[in-house]
Amino acid sequence: MKTLTKIAIAAAAVSITATAMAQPKPENFVKQRQSALALIGWYFGPMGAVAKGEQPFNKDDAVRRTSNLVALSKMPWEGFVAGTDNVGNTKALPAIWTNAAKFKDAGTKMEVEIAKLAQLANAGDADGFKKQFGVVGGTCKACHDDFRKQ
Repeated sequence: MKTLTKIAIAAAAVSITATAMAQPKPENFVKQRQSALALIGWYFGPMGAVAKGEQPFNKDDAVRRTSNLVALSKMPWEGFVAGTDNVGNTKALPAIWTNAAKFKDAGTKMEVEIAKLAQLANAGDADGFKKQFGVVGGTCKACHDDFRKQ
């Protein structure tokens, strides 16, 4: 019986230690979301010249960028955990946590509109792509207006 108790205590200690080690620090959540959002800007921004007609539509480039955006658009949200609103240098407004449903909806809208942009890129639809670029930009702006310090 003593051996079984010792094994149970050791297993519990290992479990508690593993759980504590597996949980990222709050600043890591902030870095994660900021990195994902920065990369979204990296891939999205240059397509603005195409949308404005300053550069020609290049299907291969649009497909590459939008494919990355589809994946990236799903990433920032897991970094907005409770207790990270005042961690480090963040522009996150408290409304992210006090109006979580609206914030989640804004993120979902962005994901949906980016997926549509990717479909248009894959189809080689330059005119549709240019129009949809503005729609995606509108989802970004709406979220920034409501949930980001200026």
